[in-house]
Amino acid sequence: MRDGEQTPGVSLTPDEKLEIASQLSNLGVDTIEAGFPITSPGEIQAVKLIAGAGLKSEICALARAEQKDIDLALGCNVDLIHIFIATSDIHLKHKLRMTRDEAFDRAVKAVQYAKDRGAQVEFSAEDATRSDPDYLIKVFQGVSDAGADRVDIPDTVGVMAPVPIFDLVSRVKKSISTPISMHCHDDFGLATANTLSGVLAGAERVHVAVNGLGERAGNASLEEVVMSIHNLYQKKTNINTRLLYETSRLVSRLTGVVVQPNKAIVGENAFGHESGIHVHGIINMPITYEPLEPELVGRTRWIQAGKHAGIHGIKAQMEQLGLSPTEVQLREILTRVKDLGDKGKTLTDTDLDSIARSVLGKVAEKRLLELEDMSVMTGINSTPTASVKLSMDGNTYVAAETGVGSVDSAIKAIQKISERLASIRLKEYRLEAITGGTDALGEVVIKVEDKEGNTASARSSSGDIVIASVEAMIEGINRILMKRKLTESVIGPRPKVRLANP
Repeated sequence: MRDGEQTPGVSLTPDEKLEIASQLSNLGVDTIEAGFPITSPGEIQAVKLIAGAGLKSEICALARAEQKDIDLALGCNVDLIHIFIATSDIHLKHKLRMTRDEAFDRAVKAVQYAKDRGAQVEFSAEDATRSDPDYLIKVFQGVSDAGADRVDIPDTVGVMAPVPIFDLVSRVKKSISTPISMHCHDDFGLATANTLSGVLAGAERVHVAVNGLGERAGNASLEEVVMSIHNLYQKKTNINTRLLYETSRLVSRLTGVVVQPNKAIVGENAFGHESGIHVHGIINMPITYEPLEPELVGRTRWIQAGKHAGIHGIKAQMEQLGLSPTEVQLREILTRVKDLGDKGKTLTDTDLDSIARSVLGKVAEKRLLELEDMSVMTGINSTPTASVKLSMDGNTYVAAETGVGSVDSAIKAIQKISERLASIRLKEYRLEAITGGTDALGEVVIKVEDKEGNTASARSSSGDIVIASVEAMIEGINRILMKRKLTESVIGPRPKVRLANP
């Protein structure tokens, strides 16, 4: 909520911050650092709003080791004040321009000031991992004597590795009895590993961010740290892991930061399979190629058709489409899929369905949701607006929406209806190919998702990019609706197998 919002390009309104904070509280986060009040009036408003929302989580505000910062934080009625000052010679010389003794006195006095006013305090030694360990421990001892409730060891620029950070935390642990927190950045891709190493050395708390957001390369990822603690070390946190994906999507939507497809736990491909060898394994026994159950984090597994596909995966996808090809037909479908894959084409659910029905000689199944009418209005001095009329099960639904352009407004209007009917939202939108000339042909590929995590992809081409987008969206929604109609699951429930403690 604080370091995560410091991601370059991210700025949240107070209401958006409250929405995320409420989700974090439901998720089971112990402490929410709601913001840095000294930053702006809007930040003060946001922290006050969150602190007064009656959430289950402890609410914290960040403050420099300065009286004005602490007073502002106190005025926000938070449960905890997170006070920090740098302790590395690099920061002391080039940023703060003060001596070690001056920084020590500033830290101790700040903690005393907050404690005298009845606040709970966590103290952070900024750039701790580049500080002289003896001086760092002296500062921690000083603030502990002043009443700090816990101290934090930040790897501010992510320069530590698991072994040295284990040694540092162990040394601090032997020197003070105050509980220790970890705050690791991901500049070398080691934030999760360093956080876990710190916990093994005795740290009781960890600072994490949803989707690994934060300054530069980000912070330790909440979902990675939590699932590692639960599954690899068989320890428990208060996190309801089944809400992890839902939380990730909310944060991604509100921050505008897209999660990379291969991101652990919450990335689009984390439980996706294409390779024939892998798909054969998960069909027979999911644990063969999945280290944890996707349902544990609010996900579902999915199979992608492509040039790496195998006969078992294609057969499973045919069953998902409600089709029963013969062995010969199945191999013909696989051949066509691989041929398109070799040409660099990404196959959508619509493509696979078309290929299969062509081989089987079947006509396309009647769509459950149909587009009856659509109109779009745009102009230089007017807000793009779209209205759509959809029909389903004999009923007609109409919606209108505005957007940043014709495509955006049209898709939003469709989503307004689909969310109400079937809780289906657009997850991914791509303009895949455009031909040249004024009569250019645009090809749109979309992916939609329902609240259970089921996904479907679709493709459409048209000389009108709005039409292509709308048709792809309608087709994608129909794919989800058709999948829901099939009562037999292709991949059965996986066995309850726990990983051995490493």
